[in-house]
Amino acid sequence: MKTGLSKKQKTTSIYFNEDSPVIEVCTYNTDLKNRLTKYSTQYPCECMLIDDDELGCLTFEIKKGRLSFKLSAPYSEERRRAAGQLAKIENLRSHGK
Repeated sequence: MKTGLSKKQKTTSIYFNEDSPVIEVCTYNTDLKNRLTKYSTQYPCECMLIDDDELGCLTFEIKKGRLSFKLSAPYSEERRRAAGQLAKIENLRSHGK
């Protein structure tokens, strides 16, 4: 969908406070919109679409405890090399070489 916005302007905003039982997620990100739309269809008591600005941004309300943030430690150089080697081996196996 063409919105006339640059990629830099297409943000994802997550709003919550300590008092409210819900989190508000406003996003242009297609993958996140699809995931939240599917989740809201499966679990309407936990998550619901509350706004569609018709410019590509969807806003959802989701109950606290249903949205999580994953922080990952950076890979060490050794772990990065090992992962690369494993990927090469798996690639060779999957292509039958």
